[in-house]
This record gives sequence, C-alpha cells and structure tokens, in this order.
Amino acid sequence: MLERTRTAERYARGFAAAVVAVATLLLAANAGPARADDPQQGPRTVADSR
Repeated sequence: MLERTRTAERYARGFAAAVVAVATLLLAANAGPARADDPQQGPRTVADSR
C-alpha cells in the first residue's frame, strides 16, 4: 500500500525540482558555440569615397 507523504516533504521535493530546473535553464542559456581562436579573415575591399 502506498504511504502518504507529508506536506513538508512534497514542498521540499517541489522546491528541489524548481532549483534543478532553474539551474538547467541557466546552463542551457549560457551554452553557445565556441569561439574560434584565430578567426579567418577574407579579402578586404576598400570603399571608393568619391
């Protein structure tokens, strides 16, 4: 038979789940493509200022 959990335990589990969710979202938001060490530059052109 399933045992009833106390209200405080349910709130604690919910709070822990919320903390994990926020941490996961923050990590996902900060994860991005890595920057290249030496960016390759293409040929540059000079605009004609006439």
